[in-house]
Amino acid sequence: MLPPFFVVAAGIDTYIFKKANLEVKRLKKTVLMILAWLMAFLAVSQGVSAQEAKEVTLNLYARSAVLMDADSGRVLYEKDGYRHMPNASTTKIMTCILAIESGNLEETATASAYAASMPKVHLGISQGEQFLLKDLVYSLMLESHNDSAVVIAEHIGGTVEGFAEMMNQKAKEIGCQDTYFITPNGLDAQNEQGVHGTTARDLALIMSYCLKNETFLEITRTGSYTFSNIEGTKQYSCQNHNAFLSMMEGALTGKTGFTGDAGYCYVGALRQGDRTFVVALLACGWPNNKSYKWSDTKELMTYALNHYQYEEVFEHGKELSDILVHHAMPTAWDLNQEIKVSPYLKDAELKVLKKPDEEIHVIYDLPEVLKAPLHVGEEIGTVSYYLGEERIAVYPITVQEEVEEFHEKWYLSYILQEFFMRKELELQGI
Repeated sequence: MLPPFFVVAAGIDTYIFKKANLEVKRLKKTVLMILAWLMAFLAVSQGVSAQEAKEVTLNLYARSAVLMDADSGRVLYEKDGYRHMPNASTTKIMTCILAIESGNLEETATASAYAASMPKVHLGISQGEQFLLKDLVYSLMLESHNDSAVVIAEHIGGTVEGFAEMMNQKAKEIGCQDTYFITPNGLDAQNEQGVHGTTARDLALIMSYCLKNETFLEITRTGSYTFSNIEGTKQYSCQNHNAFLSMMEGALTGKTGFTGDAGYCYVGALRQGDRTFVVALLACGWPNNKSYKWSDTKELMTYALNHYQYEEVFEHGKELSDILVHHAMPTAWDLNQEIKVSPYLKDAELKVLKKPDEEIHVIYDLPEVLKAPLHVGEEIGTVSYYLGEERIAVYPITVQEEVEEFHEKWYLSYILQEFFMRKELELQGI
């Protein structure tokens, strides 16, 4: 018989060995997880590098430009598209959508002295003159009248400042990241909080939002419009100056703009089949360069039509390995039974507007082991789809079966069953 000292020492050695073995297993698991994520990251990074290597550089006049997929808000091409700049009368698309959403177009709006003082381009409104809000919106979008913008703003927001707050709040709701509006007409302005303006990316995002409104499209696509003031003493006629509407098949809408600080600006949209693109241009030349915005718009839209198509990318029929469940109630009288569940991924449709050389990367995030209880429809993981480094979709992975948590009563039942089974065998003489 070994002395007590050796027994204790042997026990300590055994404990240390087991502890070390457990730590090694944990370390191994951690290393494997890190390697898996690293491989996924490298795959995404390589995809981005390949995409950047194949990216073309378009010859644009605009200092800032963005081409956007209107449906997803994804930027397909940009040239300094995230720089805050004055955006002139392209501001009026925000004024228009707020008038449609927050006002009643059949209401009567009255012009203030401040509205009547607006510089050209203007309708020539007099103080106290009244109009239907609808007529002012046509004046705003077809002729880009600065006084009409102020009448709309004061009618809906109470004051120009109040309406500007509505504009900036709406911009945030849409997802704009660097937009600050001071005026409803886009005239150059600055205060203690910043300079009136936006980015080409934000401007394209605002237009993408406006495209969802049929009234906005109807107004901005109208060729000409005639109306009178409420008193019926004056007649007004407006012509649509958006030349892009007749330049390309599928041209939807757009808004021009110009100020001394902003230069020529434009935001427009085109739809062909299931593809809808938006182009936003800031500082696209100054006087004597008035046509630059049209050539830039056509070049960006042509690039989009030639390079981007919708592609179905969902991994249909993907088989996922069963996952072991700990602390689960056995489904049979077997102490060694392993309980596993089959992860369930609902089949879906995922169409992505992409170029042929852009790669989709798919990452499944599932645990190695689950713990009971589990319930039908419970989320146990996700699958994420990446286009380059941008996650474009995520889907839940669930279980479609109930797994009851193990409890001590099962042992009692098991023992009783074993007892009565042995008694029965004894009675049978077996």
